[in-house]
Amino acid sequence: MLYTLDEQQCRNLEVSAKREWLLVNGIGGYAMGTVSGINTRRYHGHLIAATTPPTGRMLLLAGIDAFVHSGGNPVGISANQYPGAIHPEGYHYIRSFSVGKVATWRYRAGGNDIEKRLAIHPNENAITVTYKNLSPNAVTISLRPLVTHRDHHGNSTERSDYPHSLNFQKDTTVVEDHDVSLVLSHPGGYRTPVQGWYYRAEHQREIERGLEPRDDLFCPCEIRYDLQPNEEVHLTASSGKAVEPISTDEDQSGNFRLTTALQKSAEKFFIDTKNRHSVIAGFPWFTDWGRDTMIAIPGLCIHTGRIAEAKAILLDYASALNGGLIPNRFVEQGETPDYNTVDATLWFANAAYKVLASEWDAKFAKKILSTIVEIDKQHVAGTYFGIKVDPADGLLTQGQDGVQLTWMDAKVGDWVVTPRHGKPVEINGLWVNLLNVMAWLQEKLGDKKAAATKERAEFAAKSFEAKFWHPVRKHYLDTVEPADASLRPNQVLAMALPFSPCKPEHATKALEVVTQHLLTPVGLRTLGPEEPGYCGRFEGDMPRRDAAYHQGTVWPWLLGSYVTALVRYTGDKKEGRRILRATKRMFEECGLGGISEVYDGDEPQSPGGCPWQAWSVAEILRSWEEDIGGD
Repeated sequence: MLYTLDEQQCRNLEVSAKREWLLVNGIGGYAMGTVSGINTRRYHGHLIAATTPPTGRMLLLAGIDAFVHSGGNPVGISANQYPGAIHPEGYHYIRSFSVGKVATWRYRAGGNDIEKRLAIHPNENAITVTYKNLSPNAVTISLRPLVTHRDHHGNSTERSDYPHSLNFQKDTTVVEDHDVSLVLSHPGGYRTPVQGWYYRAEHQREIERGLEPRDDLFCPCEIRYDLQPNEEVHLTASSGKAVEPISTDEDQSGNFRLTTALQKSAEKFFIDTKNRHSVIAGFPWFTDWGRDTMIAIPGLCIHTGRIAEAKAILLDYASALNGGLIPNRFVEQGETPDYNTVDATLWFANAAYKVLASEWDAKFAKKILSTIVEIDKQHVAGTYFGIKVDPADGLLTQGQDGVQLTWMDAKVGDWVVTPRHGKPVEINGLWVNLLNVMAWLQEKLGDKKAAATKERAEFAAKSFEAKFWHPVRKHYLDTVEPADASLRPNQVLAMALPFSPCKPEHATKALEVVTQHLLTPVGLRTLGPEEPGYCGRFEGDMPRRDAAYHQGTVWPWLLGSYVTALVRYTGDKKEGRRILRATKRMFEECGLGGISEVYDGDEPQSPGGCPWQAWSVAEILRSWEEDIGGD
C-alpha cells in the first residue's frame, strides 16, 4: 500500500507535521518522522538502531540537513524546529510525499526538482538515503548529517567528550560513542569535516506530553554532490559496520482495500531475533508485551498466513512461564521480564486455540496442553499478585495494592487509576475460555481428563452468569467481589470469546447498552459518558493522559470484539461491515498505514498514543476476516 500527500497537504504544516511515516527492520530498529521533515517526537529519526535486538534502541542519525545550490543562494529542503523558529523551512518546497516500503519526498526548490528516498535494510540496523536530480540542469546539493547516540526514550545535550571517536576514512565517516559505531558511507561525495553542534532542536509532540522536548545534535561533516540531470547518489547509515546501499525504488499500488491495508500494516510488528520471536506492541515506544502479543496473534498471524510464526511466538512465551504466568512485557534495558499481569496468560490460551483451530498440529498441541495444564495448576494453587481460583465458585480472583494487573493498567505515581481488584468480567470470561480450551485439547489428544475439565468450565460459567449479570442495569458488572457496576467495554471481550460464558439473551441486552453509550466510529469508550470520572479528552501532560487512559478514552482494538459479539448475537453482518469499513480513515489520520492506540472519547475524536498499535490492526483484521468474510 502506498500512502500519499499532495503539494497542498505537504505545505500545510498543520497537516504535514501531524502525519507520520514509519519503516521497520524486523529486529526492533526503525526509521520514523513526519511528512514535513520536522522531528516532532524524540522517537523521530532516520536511524534508530536496536543495539540488543529487539531492544536497546538508540537514536543514531536524527536527520540530514539538505541544501540545493544552483546559481543563487542555497535553498534548504530539510526542516527542523527550534524555539520560536523553523530552519530550514523545507516543507515549503515539498511537491508530494508517499510512503510504502520507502519514504519519498519530491521538492521543487529554486527551479530545481529533487527527489529524496529513504529505505530501511531488512534485519539490519541500516538505512539507504537516495537523492536524485530530476531537473534538466546540473545542481549541487550539500548534506549535513545530524547525529547523536542516545536512548530513543531520552534526550541529548552537548557534551565536550562527544563523540568518543570520529574517524574520517575514504568515502566513510565513523562516529563512535557508548561502544556503538555509526558508519556513514557517502561514496562520490566531497566531504568537509565541518564539525559543530545544532542546539535545542525541539519536538512539538513532547511539549504537548509535558516531557523534555529538546535535543542538541552533532554534525560531524558536510558532504557535497554535483548531480547531472537524472543522476542520483546513495548514502548509507548503519550501526557497527559499513553496508552496501539497497534499492530505494517504490512499487506503485492500486486502490485502497481494507484487507490489504490491514495485512500490510500487520507486517510492521513482527520481530525475529536470536533472543525470541515476538510482536512489538506499538511503534515507536513499546517493546514486546505478552498481553498485546497474545491478543494480536489471531489477526496478525492467522489472517496473514503466518501460522509458523504464531507457533514460534507461543512456544517462546511458554518457555518463559514463571509461576504459571507468561511475561507481561520484555523490558527495554536488562534481561528479566515483568510478570505483572493476570490476563496475558489467559489470552495465551485463546491465541493457541485460534491457531490450532485454524491448522491442527498434534505435536504443537501437546506442548500447548502441557503449558496450559501447568497454568491451571498454578492458578488453582495461587500465584503472584493474589491471582487464584476461588474454589467456592470456580472463578478467578486477583489484586495486589499498588499493582495494575488487567489491560486497564494506567498508573500515575502510586495511584492505580483502575485497580479492578477482585473478579473482573473479562478475566473470568477468559478463565472460562481457558478451561474450555484445555478440555478441547484433552479431548482432541485422547486425554481422559477432558470430562472433568469440562465440568469445571461449566461450573465457572454458571457462576459467571449468576454473579456478573445485572438485571436492572441490563449489562454485566465490570467486577464482582467487590462489585463495580460502571459501564465499561470489558464485558464485550467476554461476549466475543470462542467459549464465552455469556448467555445469548443477556449478551444481546448488554450489547444494546454498549452500543448506545460506548460505541464510536473509531472504537469503544472505556467508560460510559454518564459515569462518574468520565474523561472525554486524551490530552495534556503524561499524568493527565494516564488518568484519562481508561476513563473514557476510545480504543480501536475493542472494535474487533464488538463486531464479533454483534454478529454472534444479532447476526447483523451488514452493520459489522459498515463499522469496520469506516476504519479506513484511521490509516491516514496520524501514522500513515497504521491505526493509532487511542482516540478521544468526545468529538472531534483525534488520535493519540502510539501511532502504530499492533492490536488495533490485529483485532480489526481478525474480525474483518472471521466475522465479515473480508473483501
